Amino acid sequence: MNTKKNYSTAAVFVSACAGMAFFGVAMLSLGPILGPLAELVNGANTLPTTMSAGIIAGTLLFGPIVDKFGYKWLLAASSAFALAGLQGLANFRVPGLLHASIFCLGLGGGILNGETNALVSDIYDDDKRGGRLGLLGAFYCIGALLWTLLNYFTEDFRIPLNVISCIMALFILFFSCIAFPKAKPAENVSLRKSVGLLKYPALLLFGAVLFFQSGFEGASGNFTVSFLGGHAGMTQAAATLAMTWFTIGMLAGRLPLGAIMKRLHDTGTLYLYLCTAAAGVCLFTFFGRSTAAAYAAMTLIGFGVGATFPVVLNFIGGTFREQSGTAFSIALFIALVGQTAFNRCTGAAFDGGHFMFLPAALGLALVMMMILVPVALGAAKKTKK
Repeated sequence: MNTKKNYSTAAVFVSACAGMAFFGVAMLSLGPILGPLAELVNGANTLPTTMSAGIIAGTLLFGPIVDKFGYKWLLAASSAFALAGLQGLANFRVPGLLHASIFCLGLGGGILNGETNALVSDIYDDDKRGGRLGLLGAFYCIGALLWTLLNYFTEDFRIPLNVISCIMALFILFFSCIAFPKAKPAENVSLRKSVGLLKYPALLLFGAVLFFQSGFEGASGNFTVSFLGGHAGMTQAAATLAMTWFTIGMLAGRLPLGAIMKRLHDTGTLYLYLCTAAAGVCLFTFFGRSTAAAYAAMTLIGFGVGATFPVVLNFIGGTFREQSGTAFSIALFIALVGQTAFNRCTGAAFDGGHFMFLPAALGLALVMMMILVPVALGAAKKTKK
């Protein structure tokens, strides 16, 4: 697959990791700064909705574009969109311009997430793809932690925005100077073939796994602090710190993923990680009132869900090589639908004071993933792409 390459695999992988780190920044961008922005600008609390629209648009767009035109200029353009969004947040105080900025940030982030995964899937063969996708995912955590720490140690939120913008600008120059894999052969890329991917049960089933995975991440990421504060009685600071342990756990789970997959293979690895997440959910449910137990639970949960996206995208990349970008686009869109659904259901439950809905929803997501994985793998074996 990688013979007679016109590009450096290492340089392209570094580019993908940088893009994924930028996505980590984009996803957490509003967390530390939404409060200060809301104090300065009326209507700032609606920015997350605008950002979600941008992420969905980017997720739908990237696949057909990279399949038809290749990765290089879209990677630079999506990073430029994200950079423009960060600079808008740093400098604009007009509601309309702020919403345009956060849409650009979401659009760039949605493209970066899908494109970097598809890129890594394309440049590595079956024996390395899963491990490299896991390492790529670790850079999402690195970007998220970097953004969190920069905001923790600075009082003016414009400083972290400008620091990340400078780093992005340097990498955009780097993207522009190196070679990337060529676009897919023209005969493999058409609207008919793109839509035709929807007829394959394997892709839809893998997407369903990611539906529950993304729903799990969304619900735990958005409502854990409220659960620990409203149900477990923790202080805001202690409850917020639990999410840092979630990110650390995910990073710890993704860094050794390649080595673990060599020993347990894809399915064994996935079930090991999901069982670890299940142990974390049990600890979270029954002992979450203890701060130490809550932190340990969030670390286990973060570790446990760290493998699902890399392993499932590895399956998709191997099954749909000829249209990997479009296949990733479809699967990641289904994942976003899952995140939206879980967020809305959990939010409605919390509005009614039903805090225990969160661990129940997390447990349901894990059970559904464990059920769907072998079904999806069976369908993949029957797929010839």
